[in-house]
Amino acid sequence: MGSALADVTTQQETRPSAAAKPVRWAADAVATMREGARLRLDYSAQSLWSVDRMIERIRNEGAPFAAVEAVLRGFGAYAGEVIARQSDGEWWATGGDHWIRTPDGRLWDPIDEARRCFAGHGSLRLLCRDATSAQRRP
Repeated sequence: MGSALADVTTQQETRPSAAAKPVRWAADAVATMREGARLRLDYSAQSLWSVDRMIERIRNEGAPFAAVEAVLRGFGAYAGEVIARQSDGEWWATGGDHWIRTPDGRLWDPIDEARRCFAGHGSLRLLCRDATSAQRRP
């Protein structure tokens, strides 16, 4: 376990400072889902299916936005980490907002997309598909 923690710490230290907060938010979301919902998130694109379903469940339970805002931020940051890892993208930040910049220069806002999911108008899985498929085109 110690070496895994060292690997994460090393990875965080070598990434741009804009990644510090979203990487922590994503890790918190992974830990919360593992402990509270017994859901293992592995930073794969496929895991975003589960995240989308979890957000839908929270919405269907009628939770007020204010009560789940931090959870949604964590889910969005998790999706951003999935995109960054799959596309070799990087976190950018300005004015307290965080985006993923993919190598093609496009900016993606997974944290806002998580909020859109909660409102019933978005999908982190589809955002990841769009962001990473652009990288595979010739």
